[in-house]
Amino acid sequence: MENLFSIENILFSIGGQGVSLLEFVAVLSGLGCVYLATQRKVLNFWIGYLYNFLLFFLFLQKGLYSSMLLQPVSFAINIFGHYRWTHPAKDEENREKQLKITLLNKKEWIIIPSVIILFVVIWGTFLSNIHSILPDYFGVARKPYLDSFVTGMILLAQYLSAQKRLECWGAWFIVNVTNIVLYLLAGLAFMPMVSAAYLVLAFFGFAMWRRQWKNEND
Repeated sequence: MENLFSIENILFSIGGQGVSLLEFVAVLSGLGCVYLATQRKVLNFWIGYLYNFLLFFLFLQKGLYSSMLLQPVSFAINIFGHYRWTHPAKDEENREKQLKITLLNKKEWIIIPSVIILFVVIWGTFLSNIHSILPDYFGVARKPYLDSFVTGMILLAQYLSAQKRLECWGAWFIVNVTNIVLYLLAGLAFMPMVSAAYLVLAFFGFAMWRRQWKNEND
């Protein structure tokens, strides 16, 4: 188990940068989770729990503390989404007796950007000083405000996914584009390539969900 969670356990290299077993397994679980989500399969949540667990250790070792601390919260959102998809109210059910796909309302479109901006300012400031607050546990955070923006967008995307909102795929698109930059700056070679694959899945997921949304509202 210790070997699995070590970034020194290199499987192969890309562009002169090693890809660890931890990173590789995390990538496989992440891709599997997203693909299942595009198909609206409840199994995506079970894979998502494993993904959260693996990413926690990966980001800890890479100094991406905001992304690391995000994982327990993501785990909780996954539990929430798992319950919401499988236990909808009667007026929220689709023909499959699962949560149907819906859209954000005008009020939510105003509130969400304000919350994201506020989160980035507060969390980014905290991360910028985390090495001073907890010097025995954390070093200097890399790109704290960019990391905070990604964290905020991931939380938003996960929450919208848990509620089966069609706009979740737009949030995932922003997350993946930003993640490519963040991962490159953090020295990760394999994850930026995977984020590009996630972009493709996001487009695919949007098309699939949009078709289903139209069917559910005919």
